[in-house]
Amino acid sequence: MSGLRFVFLMFVFFVSGCSHASDEGYTAGDLRAVNHVDGIGVNGFSVNGYHVPGLGGGYCCIQLPDKWKPGLKAHIEWETDPEPYAHLPPLGTDEYRKAYALHKANYRQHSIIVDIPQYGKERCGLTVHFLPCDRIKVTTSCFGYGTPDYPIKEPRHMKEPASCPA
Repeated sequence: MSGLRFVFLMFVFFVSGCSHASDEGYTAGDLRAVNHVDGIGVNGFSVNGYHVPGLGGGYCCIQLPDKWKPGLKAHIEWETDPEPYAHLPPLGTDEYRKAYALHKANYRQHSIIVDIPQYGKERCGLTVHFLPCDRIKVTTSCFGYGTPDYPIKEPRHMKEPASCPA
């Protein structure tokens, strides 16, 4: 019976984690991402230790202070695949395992700390934008990417330049 109780408590914990404010002045919100760089895949990312596998939208959760304050930062870590469309042998074969090991050896790990822009009472989680030259922008905007009031205007499908500024 104790195993069933544990599973139930874990279920309640995960379901409630994204739906209410804590007593400490923080509110949970979803993590989302937009990859602006053609030809570079983002395998997964984390923000302040909250991990998201891949770039799916609305992955639960990140804690944001109820009130923004100057100096609020986000520590972003992510993994990129420089050949996300590489052709590999059929899955499950020895050839696939060998080819995948070689492919995975080219994955790159990144880490950066960025400012979280000022927000008011209304915020909708955090959206991370992956830009060329391993640049990152974040927003808490409730507007959708591409709408007139969305604060990040960089287009999708940008090319990685031959060299990046230092």
